[in-house]
Amino acid sequence: MLTVTSVNVNGLRAAAKKGFVEWLAQTDADVICLQEVRAEAQQLPDEVREPEGWHTVHAPAAAKGRAGVSLYSRRAPERVQIGFGGFGVEGSEEFDASGRYVEIDLPGVTVASLYLPSGEVGTEKQDEKERFMAAFLPYLTGLKARAAAEGREVVVCGDWNIAHREADLKNWKANKKSSGFLPEEREWLTRVFDEAAYVDVVRALHPDVEGPYSWWSYRGRAFDNDTGWRIDYQVATPGLAERAVKALVERAATHGERWSDHAPVTVVYER
Repeated sequence: MLTVTSVNVNGLRAAAKKGFVEWLAQTDADVICLQEVRAEAQQLPDEVREPEGWHTVHAPAAAKGRAGVSLYSRRAPERVQIGFGGFGVEGSEEFDASGRYVEIDLPGVTVASLYLPSGEVGTEKQDEKERFMAAFLPYLTGLKARAAAEGREVVVCGDWNIAHREADLKNWKANKKSSGFLPEEREWLTRVFDEAAYVDVVRALHPDVEGPYSWWSYRGRAFDNDTGWRIDYQVATPGLAERAVKALVERAATHGERWSDHAPVTVVYER
């Protein structure tokens, strides 16, 4: 089996003080993809920067205190890549130092951690998100082709910051004009699944359920009422997706036991 977990930690130094370290000690995951780390490697405590038994890759953002992605793997990576520039994709170099993408090669599979910009309607943040999406889709297409030529599968895990369907957020009617559920964003994600031919693994295993949500605002009683969004995905090539046998959101038992506003999304694949 290959167990992959993805989670937006909402600041790894803060998460480490609230339960991430304990979670890491008990997880069965073979690979962990982190997003919104918001720290440089040297700023992280030793047990988080290089925990015993793990190989780590940290890709912080050039802008201090923003974004940042990391990958933890039980096995040493065969290859590491930070950013997705340099593959002939127009506009991709803008994001090479933005702390939004890192990938590693393990035997037979490429695993990536993605933190897609969150966006905010009518602001530069939304423009940035649109530029990222425009550059990232052709990269995904090329990545799939390169992996296939090498006999590899691909899984891109992370906070995609888009709820694809109405079933992916509780209050979809109130969010039709909100970043994260805009028609053009949802259509872009459809293109990832249709044109680029990737698979939303959790949705494939749970086709007819509301959610399962992976993010709940800290405001109000969103967590207690399960008023969430499903924006954290494992997006895989069809061959790997077909080998997925279990998917779950590791939702905390209570609001007080949360160490992030996101919950880990874990998928078990047969090798």
